[in-house]
Amino acid sequence: MEHVKRIKREVVYEGTIVDFCQDTMELPDGTLQKWDLVHHRKGAAAVVAVDNDGKLVMVKQYRPALDRETLEIPAGARDSVTEDTKIAALRELEEEAGYKANKCELFFKIKSTVAFCDEFIDVYLATDLVETKQNLDPEEFIDVYHVDIDELVKKVFACEIEDSKTVAAIMAYAYKVKK
Repeated sequence: MEHVKRIKREVVYEGTIVDFCQDTMELPDGTLQKWDLVHHRKGAAAVVAVDNDGKLVMVKQYRPALDRETLEIPAGARDSVTEDTKIAALRELEEEAGYKANKCELFFKIKSTVAFCDEFIDVYLATDLVETKQNLDPEEFIDVYHVDIDELVKKVFACEIEDSKTVAAIMAYAYKVKK
């Protein structure tokens, strides 16, 4: 198989979290083509937090891309490109949901939208939770819910949960507990 080769990358716009780039690509037949790319500057972490009753700790917040609230697993960007994603995941769990986890391990890794974005999200499984309190950023307004995995799977198949990291997390956890 012949390969596509990047000739040039131009940053069209520098944002706070992402940069918008345009790549000049050479295709296997030698033609040049422009491709768009969203470069996520820091990467992200998310957490499947399981409470003592076996329910998943979920957060509901407004998402401007969809112009509505969504039910998701707690997640957020790393504070820096060198921050360990486990630290970021545990921080987001406490900030967004108001819980600390005594046990936390890497569950899986995803690339959120490979067609045009290089964002990666490391997803952790957190158990043995201890309730603390939410510590939201000034622009965050988040409600916390504890939801049974079977109910969450139903919401995925009813197209009520569409966020890729959350869908992947729900389905992975459902598989893990059903094994």
